[in-house]
Amino acid sequence: MKIVVVGCTHAGTAAITQMARLYPEAAITVYERNDNISFLSCGIALHVAGIVKDAEQLFYASPDQLAALGVTTQMRHDVLAIDTDAKTIEVRNLATGEPFVDTFDKLVMTTGSWPIIPQMEGIGLENIELCKNYQHSQTIIEKAKHAKRIAVIGAGYIGIELVEAFEELGKQVTLIDNMDRVLFKYLDESFTAIVEKQFADKGVTLALGQTVTSFTGEDGRVTRINTTAGEYEADLVVLCIGFRPNTELLKGQVDMLPNGAIIVDSYMRTSKPDIFAAGDSCAVHYNPTGQHAYIPLATNAVRMGTLVARNLMKPTVRYLGTQGTSGIKIYDYNIASTGMTEAAALAAGLNVKNVTIEDNYRPEFMPTYEKVMLKVVYEAEGGRIVGAQILSKVDLTQAINTLSVCIQNEMTMDELSFVDFFFQPHYNKPWNLLNQAGLQAI
Repeated sequence: MKIVVVGCTHAGTAAITQMARLYPEAAITVYERNDNISFLSCGIALHVAGIVKDAEQLFYASPDQLAALGVTTQMRHDVLAIDTDAKTIEVRNLATGEPFVDTFDKLVMTTGSWPIIPQMEGIGLENIELCKNYQHSQTIIEKAKHAKRIAVIGAGYIGIELVEAFEELGKQVTLIDNMDRVLFKYLDESFTAIVEKQFADKGVTLALGQTVTSFTGEDGRVTRINTTAGEYEADLVVLCIGFRPNTELLKGQVDMLPNGAIIVDSYMRTSKPDIFAAGDSCAVHYNPTGQHAYIPLATNAVRMGTLVARNLMKPTVRYLGTQGTSGIKIYDYNIASTGMTEAAALAAGLNVKNVTIEDNYRPEFMPTYEKVMLKVVYEAEGGRIVGAQILSKVDLTQAINTLSVCIQNEMTMDELSFVDFFFQPHYNKPWNLLNQAGLQAI
């Protein structure tokens, strides 16, 4: 059996290592246009801030490790075209320029995603940078050393973490986003207001609710960002607008969402036999709505890649879907969310209610205690839980993993009220915070 893997992303690495173990007789070839694999882009801000000193620590696998498993690792090889019916693949060796054709019995598409780059005046100026891979991280760190005013465009997780890192390096930082709140996709307003106050208190300029229209520069380098609401000076601009799937190779050959994300079934199979896909190139089954959605997360990617290996020969282990569960630490606050915000649920046409609890996380007779804010969003009819958010200076983010399971299993607020959680004064109160949320639901 001949297996070809296109793209050694998080999903690709997970699929390859598992396939090498499960199918030792198979000939596995991976084609990757870069010279490295498995870079944890979520660690870029930690590297920029100097928390992670050595970027090499952000790789968890190497081409040599894959080769040691018996995998043919073709690094610096660019796939030019794929014929899913003929089961052929056209490749170019980027080192020699030589093109050639390979064949496959099973094809695994793990081509990942690429940052969205807005096409506008001045976008080609120097010091306007992307934030995705190892090379980007090194460029950002080097250029940040010489920059005084840094602008980050995009107030999602990556953008927010970079703003904090740049501010702590003593830079004058501007955060620009076309939404009127930071972290709009992940948190409701009562949570984002706290994050925004943290940034404002640190001197970060928040340019929210405005869209970048162009960039202006001198001597080929960016000096100013122009938006629908003003102008902002910057010597370095980092684009964190979002990502789109890398799926042009299969366009018109397999079913996709309008944005190009490949649609797979519960066993990671595309609409073509023997063609599998996983990770940021794919849509995922989003449990809160029951629909396909594009949610590029490393956690989704490694799960899906592992499932490709398990289901390559026959349907064996079903994908359970995702809630888009995620977490972030901003200054003193530990924040996590799962499923839909109230705003997202209402925008999707769901009839929802919510419970928001603000309490001390453990008994007041303890020497210290901290406030915690928990919000749970649920359907008005039946009480099915569809989302939750938590914020505290104490790390209580694991509660969101619990609520992720609740959403996955379609639990209701009534059921949440009486789940068996332990009580110990070091950690919580007799009525667990999650129980309290269930009990307060109307």
